[in-house]
Amino acid sequence: MNYSQTALDFLEKGQLDDFEKNYKLALKNDTDDYLFSLAEELYSYGFSDHSKNIYEQLLKKFPDDDTLKVNLAELAIDSDDDDKALEYLSSVNPDSDEYVSSLMVSADLYQTQGMFEISEQKLLEAQNLAPDEPAIWFALAEFYFASREYRKAINYYLDLIKTGTTEMSAVNLVERLGVSYAQIGKFEQALGYLEQIKTIHMNSDVKFELGFTYFSLEEYQKAIDVFEEIRELEPQYSSIYPYLADSYIELNRVDKALLTVQEGLANDQYNEQLWVKASEIAKQAGQDELVGQYLEKANETEPDDLSILSKLSDWYIDNNEDDKNITLLKPVADQELFDAHLSYNLALSLNHKGDIKGATTNFQIAERELDSDTKFLKDAIFFYRENGNREKEIELLQKYLKVDPEDFEMQQMLDEELNY
Repeated sequence: MNYSQTALDFLEKGQLDDFEKNYKLALKNDTDDYLFSLAEELYSYGFSDHSKNIYEQLLKKFPDDDTLKVNLAELAIDSDDDDKALEYLSSVNPDSDEYVSSLMVSADLYQTQGMFEISEQKLLEAQNLAPDEPAIWFALAEFYFASREYRKAINYYLDLIKTGTTEMSAVNLVERLGVSYAQIGKFEQALGYLEQIKTIHMNSDVKFELGFTYFSLEEYQKAIDVFEEIRELEPQYSSIYPYLADSYIELNRVDKALLTVQEGLANDQYNEQLWVKASEIAKQAGQDELVGQYLEKANETEPDDLSILSKLSDWYIDNNEDDKNITLLKPVADQELFDAHLSYNLALSLNHKGDIKGATTNFQIAERELDSDTKFLKDAIFFYRENGNREKEIELLQKYLKVDPEDFEMQQMLDEELNY
């Protein structure tokens, strides 16, 4: 028995001292073929440094061996030594039998660096040189899947499955295909693949895609069954709760939906969109006080989200919470981050509190975008009317009637002002 095999035997038994001793003896005594095989085995066991030492020793003896260069490049990438990896890869000649392999390793390197266009170019060049190589199809499929270019990924996954291949590198291709179809909204096709996967092979992410697909196809009870299964096994999987709650809503089980989203918040209290969803369901459940509480928590969690700010401000307006609304919106106004709707809301609250100057300023800001919004125009018309600005009142009445010429009450108001 050679030292390489003896070293591996000791490694498998967990006898590391004996492994190290025989590993060193192998480096000195074993043939090049035995050492190359040992390096491959050690890499698969995660002993990258030991594998690297062998490849480097062999490369000194065989400086033109491109297989060694590609393998060392992979090890350099694993060690985050990108410069060394590029050095090895750039030394592989395009005429080499290993050039295609070097292109694929280069693609991995550039992808880890975020240079996705170059990574794609390397893979397409490899495909051009070896168009019938399934490993390249798989690499391209995985690249496009990771880049969220699901339509392109689908083509390669389908090509692989047509050859009878359903798994590569521990990746379930049927699962990938189902998820890809779901991501582009092809839910019928997605379901056809996702339902083929055995439950024992499904992780939470794939189950989520299956539940989401049922939800999108309006099969709400099936969606609930899948989401509930995820919740039981992994309650912190917060993505399920909005869809699970909405599934209950679709089946007219509002109370169950509210309990569901509340449980989601217990597991993920920093998810602002979950707070927003909770507020929407609380509104459907007729629990208006909870609506405000949930929106306040959403705003507290993500204070820079203007859509949440707007929802909370609307709730304050509807519930005559002018002081809270002013406190909420003043800092945003001072930073000049306002949109027209927020200016409108602030104007209403400032007017209610008697700050006519501040209200006027914000009505003017809001008018820039809301000059065809009848609700805004009506509030602004009465504001200017109450504060004696007859000229502005007439101007806005005329704008209003261009939008809604059938509003006879407002037409009568305009006639009275013009004939005053």
